[in-house]
Amino acid sequence: MSKPLPGPAEPGCCAPMVTEPLTESGAAALSQGFKALSDPVRLRLLSLIAARAGDEVCVCELTDTFTQSGPTISHHLKVLRDAGLVSSERRGSWVYYRIVPAALGTLSQVLDPSTLAARAAGQ
Repeated sequence: MSKPLPGPAEPGCCAPMVTEPLTESGAAALSQGFKALSDPVRLRLLSLIAARAGDEVCVCELTDTFTQSGPTISHHLKVLRDAGLVSSERRGSWVYYRIVPAALGTLSQVLDPSTLAARAAGQ
């Protein structure tokens, strides 16, 4: 299992790269989330789950959307879960997935270009 993404309180991990360089450990932790998102199937899965606006989605609803087999979709969901981008809960024979907003916030915060614009305006 991968290490979960660092939280906003951890130093050197979440400040936008345009204002402060990432630490080695912060970059290593964040790279797991970006690696998980680098696959088109996983990116679509994350999008389908996120489109539920905080609600959960059953894996049975996700597998019908793709041409890949159920085990392949389950593997991609496991990668997203191991990266800390989604959480899951098993209920009977089905697994339900939900977005982890803080993890997505951490990834987006580190790339936030608005910080660069604010710095440029202040100079």
